[in-house]
Amino acid sequence: MTLSIGIVGTGWFANEHAARLAKFDDVSVRAFCGTIQEKAERIAGRYSGARGYDSLVRMLDDNKLDAVYLCVPPYAHGELEFELVERGIPFLIEKPLGADLEIPTRVLQAVEAKGLLTSAAYHFRYMQGVQQAKVLLEGRKIGMALGYWTGDMPGVSWWRRFDQSGGQFVEQTTHIVDLLRYLAGEVTEVYANYAQRVMHEKESGVRVPDVGTVAIKLASGAVANIANTCILPTSHLTGLHIYTDQGVLELTHNGLRDIRSDRTTEYFNRTDPYETESRAFLHAVLTGDASGILSTYADAWLTQQVTVAANRSAAEGQPVTIA
Repeated sequence: MTLSIGIVGTGWFANEHAARLAKFDDVSVRAFCGTIQEKAERIAGRYSGARGYDSLVRMLDDNKLDAVYLCVPPYAHGELEFELVERGIPFLIEKPLGADLEIPTRVLQAVEAKGLLTSAAYHFRYMQGVQQAKVLLEGRKIGMALGYWTGDMPGVSWWRRFDQSGGQFVEQTTHIVDLLRYLAGEVTEVYANYAQRVMHEKESGVRVPDVGTVAIKLASGAVANIANTCILPTSHLTGLHIYTDQGVLELTHNGLRDIRSDRTTEYFNRTDPYETESRAFLHAVLTGDASGILSTYADAWLTQQVTVAANRSAAEGQPVTIA
């Protein structure tokens, strides 16, 4: 059976997912939806038989799709998901789920009421180094973790507006928060400090903090701190360091370093996590076996809850408890 897939979005993530899906023998990319018809048609033209649309409703009416990939900015979520839920069409959604928690909460309620199959594209979970870390942590006690997302500011205008992106902690650093949850357990409290230091003086329309640090308490009793900034001229450090009773696990895009007193072992990421997450999702669509999906919409909502709580803490100047 060949699965027919539609993609909403025409940006980087849409292109990356489409390129990988086109390599799968059992998948056909049938349609693209964007805010501009011509742009959707342009990307659709790269795939045999695909068509471009400027309306999700028309795309769904014209095509019998088995699943849809949602690759849109945080502020664009809501009606797209509700339409897919109503029609019972499984979807894979790029992070974050929204710019705040209000729409994701409503979508979660709709997804759970329908019993709809979903996958959230927290691709770090599918990295080989992360999976190895999960195995190693079974025999260790976590004391604390330090996370980082440090680099430059994305060039798109919506990213610089707090109401549209949710800010860096929601839009980018969500990956590190999710990784912390996946490996170290649930978060019970956050205390955030943000500031505008550089970018609002260098670029027009910047309304988001450009530095921030978030102190975190975990249900296990462990503590963590995650820092982010977008004031740098280039990418610097992205990752999570986990401090345990047997040494340090350093996770980056490249893989895992297991640092112990007598040796250091490196595990490299040699597979494509975007491809792995798609394979898991599409296998679930085809067979109903969702065991390979490492983050559902409901799981991603818990990460969204933490990042939005951090924004609230920064605004109120006090810790926020997470139920």
